Amino acid sequence: MPAIAQESKSTVEKKAKKKKRTAKKSQTGAGSERKFRSCKQAKAAGAAPLRRGQPGYSKSLDRDGDGIACEN
Repeated sequence: MPAIAQESKSTVEKKAKKKKRTAKKSQTGAGSERKFRSCKQAKAAGAAPLRRGQPGYSKSLDRDGDGIACEN
């Protein structure tokens, strides 16, 4: 029985570590580019306005094509 308990503990620890890494990435944006479906989303995340070259910038969010998305 102790072998099964040890295996369960190991599995639980691995899941906890993975969850912690995922949470850290989502807070910092590290390892993945931010993407927004709308300017409303970008503004809610505190990322607007977005400039060309910044994570999260997309031509679809830049209505006038000046390189600055979600400026209004």
